[in-house]
Amino acid sequence: MLPQIPRLSWFVAALLFVCAHAATAADVSEVNRLHRSGDSAQALQLADKLLLANPKDAQLLFLKGVVLAETLRNADAIEVFRKMTEDFPELPEPYNNLAAQHAAMGEYEMARLALEQAIRNNAAYATAHENLGDVYAMLASRAYARANALEPASATLPSKLRLVRELFSAKVSAAPARPAP
Repeated sequence: MLPQIPRLSWFVAALLFVCAHAATAADVSEVNRLHRSGDSAQALQLADKLLLANPKDAQLLFLKGVVLAETLRNADAIEVFRKMTEDFPELPEPYNNLAAQHAAMGEYEMARLALEQAIRNNAAYATAHENLGDVYAMLASRAYARANALEPASATLPSKLRLVRELFSAKVSAAPARPAP
């Protein structure tokens, strides 16, 4: 038989948990503030320091990945988001942001796989669905371009290729996938 724990102990434990969580939220806010104010190097240093104490803090890891992505450290961002998909396989956002990084590097097949997993994790995740459509369009563009190079006399391929390219005329076509905020 387990010893009975007084109610006050449960209350204190809950209070300590809430305080610890609030401190983490403040830390995440500070990392975000530093990055938004243009001091991304300091933001990353603080994130790394905080992650030493709590290496499985999903919010902090995600923010670190976002900072890395926004400072064009794609390979490092990919590593953070990939690791998050291993540590938190149920979360769709790391898969979406991993896909955005792969798409930015022109790795559309890798982006497709990550987005399909994001959607399996959350079928109502509209951003992932939109990004998957963009990735499919980029894959279609590549396929049409290859087919057109192989058969330049085709009557249908140039118009298909033009239509797909028009989809991205207002977007940066090198990175069609949108990261999660």
